[in-house]
Amino acid sequence: MTRSPGPADFGLGSWPARRARISPGRPALVRDGRTLTHAGLADRVDRLAGALTRLGVRPGDRVAYLGVNDISVFETLFATARRGAVFVPLNYRLSGAEIRYMLEDSGASVLVHSPDADDLLAAAAPLPETLRHVVATNPASCPADGLDFEAELAAAGPAPETAVRLEDPCLLLYTSGTTGRPKAAVLTHGNLTWNTVNQLAHLDVLSTDKALCIAPLFHCVGLGQITLPTLFKGGSVEPVAKFDPGAILGRIGEAGITSFSAVPTMLEMMCRHESWDDTDLSSLTCVLYGGSPVAERVARAWLDRGVKLLQGYGMTEAAPGVTMATHDGTLDHPVAAGVPHFFTDVAALGPDLAPAPLGAEPAELLVRGPHVFGGYWDRPEESAASFVEDEWFRTGDVVRVEEDGWAHVVDRVKDLIISGGENVYPAEIEAVAARLDEVDSCAVVGVPDERWGEAGAAFVVLRPGARLDAAAFRAHLERHLARYKIPKHVQFTETLPRNATGKIRRVELRALATATFSNGPA
Repeated sequence: MTRSPGPADFGLGSWPARRARISPGRPALVRDGRTLTHAGLADRVDRLAGALTRLGVRPGDRVAYLGVNDISVFETLFATARRGAVFVPLNYRLSGAEIRYMLEDSGASVLVHSPDADDLLAAAAPLPETLRHVVATNPASCPADGLDFEAELAAAGPAPETAVRLEDPCLLLYTSGTTGRPKAAVLTHGNLTWNTVNQLAHLDVLSTDKALCIAPLFHCVGLGQITLPTLFKGGSVEPVAKFDPGAILGRIGEAGITSFSAVPTMLEMMCRHESWDDTDLSSLTCVLYGGSPVAERVARAWLDRGVKLLQGYGMTEAAPGVTMATHDGTLDHPVAAGVPHFFTDVAALGPDLAPAPLGAEPAELLVRGPHVFGGYWDRPEESAASFVEDEWFRTGDVVRVEEDGWAHVVDRVKDLIISGGENVYPAEIEAVAARLDEVDSCAVVGVPDERWGEAGAAFVVLRPGARLDAAAFRAHLERHLARYKIPKHVQFTETLPRNATGKIRRVELRALATATFSNGPA
């Protein structure tokens, strides 16, 4: 029986089934020797949606997933969307208390988990009363009162037809939580669909592409930059459970991988690996990165190997794409954030809190478009405060635009240091510091200062075996920056605190800097 397509056919829940009718025998998902075709994925998604229905999941209910990247993550995502429910991928690198908080905050009624999350799930006990069912993807991990993933699929019938509109919520993605407790951005079917359209307008994604999914699927980079567009086009995606730079490099050459998305720390670890020079990267047609800035030396290392490396700038709230580099401009702008996506409007936050044109002067970026979310889960006041004129989302990022239209992300508004009345952007200092061969990474934060109001404090991690003192570090900065931008305090450290996606936890560094430097200079 056939029917005319309606709005629901263009939502995320319909992607596997619709794709399967075009190329049913093509591989969709590959993992550890197992290949699931688009037809096979569509069948399993339909049955899992039926199983969720049998467990009492209704449209609008939340279904959570806890575990590393796997085929079952995609199956649960699509089945939840097929049912009209809301998928909640959880960060498996958090503590038990943080997982329990997210389950409570989202009100999830079903939790699917893989065996790697067994200990974390135990640490999250007692689980919220709203969580009615826990489903294990491996029978060995199934508790006495739990359910087995495959058994539920086998016992389930087809899912009932569920009308899904573009404006219906599809996904709750928790922000990184670098300040306070994380909050969940509510992404609709329309947000995800339009982000995919934006990606496909910007990139040449083919049905023959073989993409690696190495960034975690609880993060917008892992989900939205390469993965969903590749599946939408009928290509195949190989989820990777654990990032290992040597294994990833080996897999690229072995499987003829064409694309992947990553965060900058992953790119740096790969180009530092001992097998980097001997790895065949010729199959790669595109590598996207985002989530935080990358050092120019890292970008050049990939570009020099002939890899089409593109930086994408975005955020969870934009599903995630806002701007992206282009192939013909990357060599001249190796670390720039590119130009806006096709269906994306950008503006600057003017002094009257109204949208204004972006230009060479740094300003807070505003963004709007059909891919931009409508608000945070159960936080109406924070949601309203995030928008200007009800439609422009305040990104909190400071951006400047060159004459040719290419954007550069200067810094976060909240990370701005005001020293002696001058604006100091930590990211600018960190980028200059990264040019030193001795410097592995650097983070600059502001600390209270009696004379200047605020002063900069730099935490510097050196490369193995390198030697550098504070005087030489400051001398290098002074050759490239105004004197008022030079950090008053410099401390060498072995590591920088980072969250699960590689972003520096500046809240911790500010607390450390205040405690260390509040009584005098370094």
